[in-house]
Amino acid sequence: MPLWTCETCGAQFPDSGHPPASCPICEDERQYVGWKGQIFLTRETLAERHCVVWRDDLGLTGLSLEPSFAIGQRALLVPLSEGCLMWDCVPMATPEAIAHVRSLGGLKAIAISHPHYYGALADWSEAFGGVPVYLHADDRQWVTRPHASIVHWAGDHHRISDDVLLLRAGGHFAGATVLHWRHGAGGTGALLTGDIAQVTMDRRFVSFMYSYPNYTPLNAAAVRRIAAAVEPLAFDRIYGAWWDRNIAAGAKAAFEASVARYLAAIS
Repeated sequence: MPLWTCETCGAQFPDSGHPPASCPICEDERQYVGWKGQIFLTRETLAERHCVVWRDDLGLTGLSLEPSFAIGQRALLVPLSEGCLMWDCVPMATPEAIAHVRSLGGLKAIAISHPHYYGALADWSEAFGGVPVYLHADDRQWVTRPHASIVHWAGDHHRISDDVLLLRAGGHFAGATVLHWRHGAGGTGALLTGDIAQVTMDRRFVSFMYSYPNYTPLNAAAVRRIAAAVEPLAFDRIYGAWWDRNIAAGAKAAFEASVARYLAAIS
């Protein structure tokens, strides 16, 4: 029986003879049901229409689908001592993309910022022997394809290695997570934020939303909580959720200025 993928958000659903009746992630007020209605594709149909591509994005290998699919995010491969950690995920794992990741040392773990980017997490984990997939426990209800590899971590931080730390920032989702890469950006530190803190188009600031497609901002308390989670960290670079949406240098000061600007705008 086929696996099913939501065309609008890219979430994958278990094997079934029929597509799901609905996608709970799209029915949530932070997302939306496609204007043509709820459409699900089999994994085989998705592979016929799209491929996974990879390229460098400011010193990290990124992966995404072409043509763009669902939310259009890209995953990033963060180097660990023996292999890579995949940060965020894409809706499909192809043999070619898997082979390329193997050439870089393979995957040792996967960590995902929030449910909009869960994608084909189970397929990527299985391709590398069932590596752990770290999702925050506060977002457990949004997992559309349960899998033995999922580790629902709790609390405000979870250390993957001496170099990589996951932090619950909240805001966009209760368990919304950012990743601190201590030795990133040539040793000055990097923060991988997905769209928990969204890098703006001018790549000089970040901003914050409860729902991006429905234009619902975060409240001041949620933004202050994100700022408090990030404040102790040393970083000079921010990697956002899409190709080239990064702040290459001076990111800590840019983040602090962004918080102040945002709070002033909504006050």
